[in-house]
Amino acid sequence: MLTALALATALAGTPAQPGELKLTNMRLTVGELGPPRDSSKLLPGDVLFIAYDIDGLTIDSEGIARYTMSMEVNDDTAKKLIFKQDPRTLEDFVPLRGNRMPARAFITVGLDQPPGNYSCKITVTDSKTKATGTLSAKFEVAKKEFGVVAVYTSYDGRGELSAPTTGQVGQTIYLQFSIASFERSPKTKQPDVEILFQVYDEKGDPLLVDSANKPNPRKHIQDDKSAQMVKETDGAFALQFPIFMNRPGKFVVEIKAKDRVSMKESTYKLPITINPAK
Repeated sequence: MLTALALATALAGTPAQPGELKLTNMRLTVGELGPPRDSSKLLPGDVLFIAYDIDGLTIDSEGIARYTMSMEVNDDTAKKLIFKQDPRTLEDFVPLRGNRMPARAFITVGLDQPPGNYSCKITVTDSKTKATGTLSAKFEVAKKEFGVVAVYTSYDGRGELSAPTTGQVGQTIYLQFSIASFERSPKTKQPDVEILFQVYDEKGDPLLVDSANKPNPRKHIQDDKSAQMVKETDGAFALQFPIFMNRPGKFVVEIKAKDRVSMKESTYKLPITINPAK
C-alpha cells in the first residue's frame, strides 16, 4: 500500500499576481532537501519526495500564512483512487513575509505495492482569498526487487532533521538509507547483506583506500551477528553513515549492497557538494 504526507516549510519569495495561487517549480527530489531524482521509477520500499513552491499565498502583516493542503494518489494502470488525504488546515509563521513558500509532499511505497504507473495530485487553497492551486506528479512503481531505497540526508544520526546534500566545511551530515526486499538465511532467519560505503572525488578516484592505494570501502555486514536483529515481519532495515565535511569539493557517495542469500546486488550513488567555510 501507499502512504503519503504533505508538509510545507516557510521561506519568503518574490511577489505573484494578486488573487492568484499557483503551485510551481515542481520536481521529484532525493529526500526533502536533496537534488532532483535521476528517475521517477521507484522500487517498493522507496520514498518519493515531491518538491514545489506555493506562489501567491497570503502572508499577513503578522507573518502568518493560513491555507489547506490535500492529496490524492491514483493508480493510473488500474484507473482507480488508492489514497486520499482530506484537506488539512495549516498555519505557518513566516517572519520574512513575501508571498511564496517552498513545500514538500512525500509518498512511501509499500513493499507489497503492485508495479504500474501512478500519479499524485496536490491541492493548496489560500484560507483568506480562497484561491486554489493544483499540481500532478507522475511516477512508476517497479516490480519488487532487492535494492537500496529511501535515501536522504539529515543533520542528525536519527534522521529527524532533513539536510541538503550541499553544505560547508565543518558540517556533518548523515546519509540515511534502507535495504529492502532481501532474502533471509534459511538457517538463521536473518538477512545476510554486505554493504560497502565508498566516496569518490571530482575526478572519480576513490577516497577510501588501503596502504597500497587500492579501493578499500567501509564495510558493514547485516546478519545474525549484527548488533540489531531484523524482525521477522520486516521486509527492510535502515542504516546510516556519517559524512564529515572537512574539505571543499564535489564528491559522489556510493552505497553498494549485496544480498549474500539471493546473490543479488544494488548500487546507489549520491552527489554531494561542500563549499568553503566563510
